[in-house]
Amino acid sequence: MSSDARINNEPGFILHTYPFKETSVVAEVFTRSHGRIALIARGARRPTSALRGLMQPFTPLLLSWFGKSDLKTLHAAEWHGGIAPPQGRALMCGFYLNELLLRLLARGDAHETLYAHYVGTLGQLAGEVETPDFERILRRFEKQLLGEIGYGATFDIEAGSGAPIHADRRYVFQPELGALRASGQPGCPVSGQTLLDLAADSFERPATLSESKSLMRTLINHTLGTKPLYTRQLLRDLTELTPSN
Repeated sequence: MSSDARINNEPGFILHTYPFKETSVVAEVFTRSHGRIALIARGARRPTSALRGLMQPFTPLLLSWFGKSDLKTLHAAEWHGGIAPPQGRALMCGFYLNELLLRLLARGDAHETLYAHYVGTLGQLAGEVETPDFERILRRFEKQLLGEIGYGATFDIEAGSGAPIHADRRYVFQPELGALRASGQPGCPVSGQTLLDLAADSFERPATLSESKSLMRTLINHTLGTKPLYTRQLLRDLTELTPSN
């Protein structure tokens, strides 16, 4: 497919927008078959623009665009339906997902499995399950995202030796290497049981949920570098302000 091909009716979501010139916006979007791309929506800030109300995060869209450069031109967008927008704390969790995608995905790399996981995660945040467990939802998404971008961490095998992880042992996890037997080495401390639970994608144990949060943060920070995640701090502040039940 040539770089200037016209793409029609591609499912996608707005991750973030910012003003462009007097009446337009640039929309960073996550699409099913084309990954993360940047689209200029000309005139979208005009009160009469049909695009104005659609350039919002968490709105399922069918997007059509063309262009040769990294900044494509959006020529049509329509509501695709099917997902209610998240509210309250779920909304902040959604913005956290979007910031992760913006910061960790390279433009133009398709991630259809991750896209499906993103859609499912938004549905969970919006209340498709009766009582959303935000921590479990976020940990699963973080693990999926890291795997999709090539950080396929192995949680059930000890680094170096290849020995199986033992549930009753303590380890440290180093982003560049993996799980090492705890012996004063630097890294994120973690129990063997948590590592085995992560390998099985199981977040039912409270201890696993707590340790996996620290471990995912270590891995994400290693991938991101020095610039912190804005929404992570907002979620932390929100948690501190929310009274416990």
